[in-house]
Amino acid sequence: MHHRKGKKILIYFFLLLLVGSINNISLNNLKFEEIKNINVVGLEDSDNTILIQNLKDLNFDNIFLINKNKITNKINSNSLVEKYDVFKRYPSSLDVNIQKTKFFARINSDGKIFLLGSNGKLSKNNFLNNELPFIFGKPNIDEFLNFKNIIDQSRISYDEIKNLYFFSSKRWDLELKNNVTIKLSRRYTKESLELALEFLHNNEFRDIKMIDARIKNQIILND
Repeated sequence: MHHRKGKKILIYFFLLLLVGSINNISLNNLKFEEIKNINVVGLEDSDNTILIQNLKDLNFDNIFLINKNKITNKINSNSLVEKYDVFKRYPSSLDVNIQKTKFFARINSDGKIFLLGSNGKLSKNNFLNNELPFIFGKPNIDEFLNFKNIIDQSRISYDEIKNLYFFSSKRWDLELKNNVTIKLSRRYTKESLELALEFLHNNEFRDIKMIDARIKNQIILND
């Protein structure tokens, strides 16, 4: 914060020197160079180009008068962006470093298939990544991200999951790539998942096709 204030003070001091110099430069003739270059890195080349054009559409006069809110809104409107940093490179360039979102799953929304990212946003399925798990049902994004966090804290690898099923009762089922289905409890999701995994990774039960852990501290197996 102090660094930013110091930079602003230097800029104002520089302007004051220009306005009050012995050359008697008038305010009407005082003009700063417009932004000539906007550089974006972190996305695919085509997506970088699209974001560059979107930023150019903001029509910045010069690097000193950039509207931070407009830049923030424009970048945040891009569903591929997880995090970003914007740097001013004087006198006339703007650099944007993007951290791309990670795609967790595919989901149907209004009849179209989207990719759900770690940033909580939906992106068009232009990447043809059919290896991602498919979400059946209509969870809100926070419900899925909370469930994904429970999975990540468990002993199961997310890569083992083929499909996820969300029910109106707010509970989940998992269908694994080995065709085993795990039915989880709504109230004790983490506990029921851990209990199910004790049987999933037990060679004595390698032929089972369904692990029902919906009842607390109880497992029902079906082959």
